[in-house]
This record gives sequence, C-alpha cells and structure tokens, in this order.
Amino acid sequence: MAQWHGVSKRKPSGGRKRMMRGKRRTEISSEKQFAVLGDAKRKKYRKTGAMTRIKVLSDDVINVNNPKDGTTKSVKFTTVTENQSNPNYVRRNILTKGSVVETELGKVRISSRPGQDGVINGTLIKE
Repeated sequence: MAQWHGVSKRKPSGGRKRMMRGKRRTEISSEKQFAVLGDAKRKKYRKTGAMTRIKVLSDDVINVNNPKDGTTKSVKFTTVTENQSNPNYVRRNILTKGSVVETELGKVRISSRPGQDGVINGTLIKE
C-alpha cells in the first residue's frame, strides 16, 4: 500500500488546522516492493516528469563480476546467505544492496539496488 508523505491536518497540541487542502499525488510514495528469489518479474513505475523506474520483483539470475580477471557472467543463484540490513531478509530470501547470495561460482555480494535499478549485479567474494 502507498504511503502519504504530506503535512498533518493536526497541530502538535491536537487541534485541527483551519486552512487545510487535500492530499496531492506528489505527496504519495510508491508502494513497498521487495525483490525476492524466484522467476523473473519486473514492474515499471511512472515517476514525476514522466520518468520511469523499473523494480525487480523477483529474479533468479545475477550478473557476477570477477575482480581477478575482470570478466562478467550471468549466473543463477540459489539462496541468500547473509544480509546486514536485516537478518530476517535471509529467511525470506529478500535481495538488497550488500546482501550475500550463493551461486554456482561461489558467494557473491550484491552491488546494485534491485528495487531502484531493475537489474541485479554483484561482485564475487574471495574466500
């Protein structure tokens, strides 16, 4: 559900403000969407000024960059193993920037923002 970021109709004392306009479209944020492990699904959002933003809803493929030789491969990943932003995201397989996923090549840290960029990129972690 979308969240409203406008000004309250109430004063700090609890009384009502007399001159109050209604809600504006620019004050409403987009709905919260988590990128999860699953079949590839994306959603396109229209932003202010006809800008568009693509969010990853679910995906099972990650673009892995190997810093040793500089190559990039598209690889399937199986599970989320670590997430510093929220430990509960590991159980729910939610993908965020900085989370570590298990792939065929090894452990990969996600370097892109799946909810903002529309793609999942990561860097191979040396073990």
